Amino acid sequence: MGSKRFKAFRVYEEQSGSFKHVVEDRSIDDLPNEGVLIRVHYSSLNYKDALSACIHKGITRSYPHTPGIDAAGIVEDPGESDFNHGDPVIVTSYDLGMNTPGGFGRYIRVPADWIVSLPQGLSLRESMILGTAGFTAGLAFWRLESGGIEPQTHPDLLVTGATGGVGSLSVIMGSSTGYNVHAITGKQDHHDFLKKLGANRIFARKELSGQTDQPLLNRRWNAGIDTVGGPPLANLLKSIHMDGAVACCGNVAGDHLAVSLYPFILRGISLMGIDSGNCRMSRRLTIWKRLATQWKPGSQILEQITTVRTLESLSDTIQSMLDGQLSGRVLIDLGGKE
Repeated sequence: MGSKRFKAFRVYEEQSGSFKHVVEDRSIDDLPNEGVLIRVHYSSLNYKDALSACIHKGITRSYPHTPGIDAAGIVEDPGESDFNHGDPVIVTSYDLGMNTPGGFGRYIRVPADWIVSLPQGLSLRESMILGTAGFTAGLAFWRLESGGIEPQTHPDLLVTGATGGVGSLSVIMGSSTGYNVHAITGKQDHHDFLKKLGANRIFARKELSGQTDQPLLNRRWNAGIDTVGGPPLANLLKSIHMDGAVACCGNVAGDHLAVSLYPFILRGISLMGIDSGNCRMSRRLTIWKRLATQWKPGSQILEQITTVRTLESLSDTIQSMLDGQLSGRVLIDLGGKE
């Protein structure tokens, strides 16, 4: 087992502080010594991966490194775990792809308590089209639901950053579960894309991006899923109806929140933080089960939002993600057959 070789997408830090990407041969011996060995069939590209691939010491401490916070594949060596050889599994979040070699390599070795058995109703490919983005969207809906937010009582749902991974899947899931979904995007040429996903109304990014000192704005939505943070989140909170709620999971527009207490104490709204990276396993299993059943998007619409890449074609796609030029999901095919 120790002599087995495999391909991995590696990020090297140059002396100048810049970086280079190399697809190179690695050995099973290069992986952590303990844990479950998994042959990766598919991964996906997330914003955190793009940052790690461009030398971000807040995510990855040392280089060279193999990114990839998502992986789906087959157990090859279960080690001391309760898994069996051949089990189909999913690994997302925890330290995978951050400081532990991630899903942009044909093999990973991770602790057993990071691993989710592939739920019935999902293929390995579908699980990685969803990936961390789909899991995060599912967690957002679960939090809203736990807070009493349902389409029957809170019909109008706004999704910010709607063409991104979490955003596009939130639009799909919101529409399929009965919400009247409104979408915010800065990409004017993607309105038809969002309508196909189920958005009823589409607004330009500027609708929520301006700074305002007003403590409250006109009430427009019952609930929201915010993927961007910063001023858009602040303005969204000011625009939520009585007893509504917003689930937030991103900070691409800023990590500070300039908002008064008035939306909370005069309209009784709730702000729900989403941490998909460290979600406890019992909840993680619940979310994945629902993603495989009542929240599962149709195969056709999943394929519509998916761009497929190999390790060799990944570098340019990473830069496109950082430049805000991508929409939907990027599936990385490592040659797996189901």
